[in-house]
Amino acid sequence: MTDPTPGAVLRGAVDLSSLRNRPQPPANGEAAAPGPAAPVAGLVMDVTDATFGEVLELSRRVPVVVDLWAEWCGPCKQLSPVLEKVVTELDGRVVLAKVDVDANPQLAQGFRAQSIPMVVALVAGQPVPLFTGAVPEAQVREVFAQLLQLAAQNGVTGTVDVGEPVAEPAEPALPPLHAEAFAAIEAGDYARAVSAYERALAENPRDEEARSGLGQVRLLQRVQHLDLQAARAAAAAAPRDVEAQFAVADLDLTGGHVEDAFIRLLDLFAALPDDERAPVRERLLELFGLVGDADPRVLAARRSLANLMF
Repeated sequence: MTDPTPGAVLRGAVDLSSLRNRPQPPANGEAAAPGPAAPVAGLVMDVTDATFGEVLELSRRVPVVVDLWAEWCGPCKQLSPVLEKVVTELDGRVVLAKVDVDANPQLAQGFRAQSIPMVVALVAGQPVPLFTGAVPEAQVREVFAQLLQLAAQNGVTGTVDVGEPVAEPAEPALPPLHAEAFAAIEAGDYARAVSAYERALAENPRDEEARSGLGQVRLLQRVQHLDLQAARAAAAAAPRDVEAQFAVADLDLTGGHVEDAFIRLLDLFAALPDDERAPVRERLLELFGLVGDADPRVLAARRSLANLMF
């Protein structure tokens, strides 16, 4: 954790007025008695701008880990299952609140989410920055252990009771090639995942899930071995080097800097002669598809691209 004091970095980023009189840690330094378990629907929950107040209240009894993610973010899809696994194994001592930053811009702004995945904890209503980016499971466990110690120091030692599990309808089985792609992604074999999605599209060119998955895996494959500082230095040294600019745009997108990625490629498109622009246009269209055609950042970038083309 970057700071052991709740709220040291993000204090004021979220309206905590409703928790102004939150419980203080005992004077003798011992953890407060946890009291009865707080009932919740589950250890992992989706949270919105409208329901976040309930999470703040819950954090007075049990630490809440907030996972800020987006559908287009490849590292988010690597990290989220790890967070869910570790939280589940903690038997109600920690709750995971998942925030889709695209659908909940107020929370994204409140937590100052400049890049994602971003993970923050709430202890007694106060934010505690944990880490950004996809980190290994061992590091997640270490950070969560520190979080529980910090929560105990602040008198937050409760647990949650999720009650009897409710049977959910079984999800339909994935098509074989999709299942092969998912298994390859989990194994870090992006080349095999690309091959599986390409074969799925060859069988059914209208398979939008395969098309979306292919774009996401290709992005992960491209950034897998990139060094951010080296890529930025190369792009700064060669403003018209298409591959150098592509590398930084990919890194920006995976890090949540969507507008920066679009602006970089639009500037590159404008600077190149007409006969060299096609690859840049194609990469922009690919990134638009990853973020989503309805996203306002995509709509704005599409307008800018159209103005440059015509």
